Amino acid sequence: MDAGFVRVVASVAELDGGKLVEDTPKSRAGRRVVPIPPEIISDLRAHLDEFAEKGPDGRVFVGPKGGPLRRSGFRRTWNKVRKEVGLPDLHSHDLRHVGNTLAATTGASLRELMARMGHASTRAALIYQHASQNRDQVIAAALGEAFRSLGTAGSPRRARRRDRARSGHGSGKDLESRRAQV
Repeated sequence: MDAGFVRVVASVAELDGGKLVEDTPKSRAGRRVVPIPPEIISDLRAHLDEFAEKGPDGRVFVGPKGGPLRRSGFRRTWNKVRKEVGLPDLHSHDLRHVGNTLAATTGASLRELMARMGHASTRAALIYQHASQNRDQVIAAALGEAFRSLGTAGSPRRARRRDRARSGHGSGKDLESRRAQV
């Protein structure tokens, strides 16, 4: 926790018959180290102190009595909490979706998102790369800054090209006649 990362090394799945199976994540990509924002470390530490299994190898999420977390116990608590906060249709996987969508809006590359989420395929990671108007504005501003840094936005050479294009000298017909001459 002090280093600011979470190491994902195992997962527990509850089979239809109720049997719990602990194993490594589904793919090699699922075993990973995920940096976490410093702003949430104190909340994570409080969660670990109050709710998690004790010890360095303790489970982060446990059932109400401290045993392994099961679907039925989680579902009861989840349903109660989401109603209390006014989000009755929220699914637990929606939290992963929001977190990964926010990570995508930071400008992370597809490969970086795949590593962070533990995805082995680009198909799964692409789900989280929603286009948003806010992100599109950030991209436009960055492009504008790139043009300004090159000093080309208002250059006389650019103005001559623009004026030439408007007068028809840069038209497709003019280009075709120049090609014919060559």
